[in-house]
Amino acid sequence: MKIEVWSDYACPFCYIGKKELEKAIESTGFQGKIDVAFKAYQLDPGAPAEVEGTIYSSLAKKFGSSEEQAKAQTAGIIARAKEVGLNYDFEAMKLGNTFKAHRLAKFAGSVGKEKEMNERLLKAYFEEGAQLGNVDVLVALAKEIGLEEQAVREFLADDQYATEVLSDIQQASELGIQGVPFFVINEKYAISGAQPTAVFEEAVKKVAEEEGLRPGLTMMGSGNAGVCADGQCEI
Repeated sequence: MKIEVWSDYACPFCYIGKKELEKAIESTGFQGKIDVAFKAYQLDPGAPAEVEGTIYSSLAKKFGSSEEQAKAQTAGIIARAKEVGLNYDFEAMKLGNTFKAHRLAKFAGSVGKEKEMNERLLKAYFEEGAQLGNVDVLVALAKEIGLEEQAVREFLADDQYATEVLSDIQQASELGIQGVPFFVINEKYAISGAQPTAVFEEAVKKVAEEEGLRPGLTMMGSGNAGVCADGQCEI
């Protein structure tokens, strides 16, 4: 089973939706049997690399409200994030262009580290106030998941994987995607938004039934104590 996820690192519901999907995959027992592929999307492709001011000031300007009203708007999102174990810090969040971050995730994917990079970027932005438009920040985050610093710096100085990022965004347009997160299962079923875990569970079970997939076994106990793995079992 394949699940494609269009998301942006500046989208608070994208991180929440990612966690809801992960919970559903775990609870249904299909870990290792579902390929989750992350697709790039930009909510504000014209944003500068780094935006001055707080997220509250940006929201107030966008909606013609006060910063206090903007804070009230984010309260519900903070509560929703806590439900899936996330601690959003809107006070520290720094707006900026996410194109380089999307490129970095593609680069990490070329060495089998896309999932780790994707998670690290989201956590850094929403919980740690990282500026994802800043090259030094991106390099530091990449190093944390095991990527080599010089290789990352050279990559970010070029335009590698820009075509792939733009292709994801174009594909989203062709599918009529107008908001994220957006989940497409086996190119057949779609789920829009950070839906509750139960919605993802139902979708996973339905597609698994159609594909003849069975959930894996749930291991009880710990380790492999008392297991014979070959004909030389030692007592």
